[in-house]
Amino acid sequence: MGTIHAFIFDLDGVITDTSEFHFQAWQRLAREEGLPFTREENEALRGVARRESLALILKGRRISAATAEAWMERKNNYYVELVKSMPSGDLLPGAGPLLEELHAAGLKVAIASSSKNAPLVLDRLGIGSVLDAVVDGSMVARGKPAPDLFLKAAGLLGLPPAQCVVVEDAAAGVEAGRAAGMRTLGLGPAGRVGAADLVLPDLRAARLADILARLEGLK
Repeated sequence: MGTIHAFIFDLDGVITDTSEFHFQAWQRLAREEGLPFTREENEALRGVARRESLALILKGRRISAATAEAWMERKNNYYVELVKSMPSGDLLPGAGPLLEELHAAGLKVAIASSSKNAPLVLDRLGIGSVLDAVVDGSMVARGKPAPDLFLKAAGLLGLPPAQCVVVEDAAAGVEAGRAAGMRTLGLGPAGRVGAADLVLPDLRAARLADILARLEGLK
């Protein structure tokens, strides 16, 4: 596939652990509405947009469109409350050094998140100086596993998909990256992200030279 010129990162669970905030917000809503929802079931929500997440939590229970909108808004308000309590610069281990390494190497860096709150989270993290583009769920018609988020990011970077690497912790995100025609780096257990071109447990030991060597040789 040739030379890599950009890395496109998911946000929740990759750069920072706001995925826990999503779980807590959904769990609070589910408890209030008498819906069973466990931490194990939350795994299926990784990388999935708000409306699809609600459908998974409902497990076939039917509610009106107006009720669905109200519930999603309530969940979002709970989530925003939690984000505002985040310590500044609260990055997952290894994320900061890799972002700095990419920036120093002159490679493009983008964030592509299903969350419409991505700008709020990034403001708390204070990493804007190393980002070349940000795409959130409000900027595309379809969420993951559709490739729209990543294709939009590549377009903003001015690069073809084949020159981009997607970094994801969710099966839906890996699927979206592959559908976009990009190489994929999956973070987490192989049972979840094993379809990625390269799998690492997390970013703690991630080194740019090693990642490039292992991904640039792919056909």
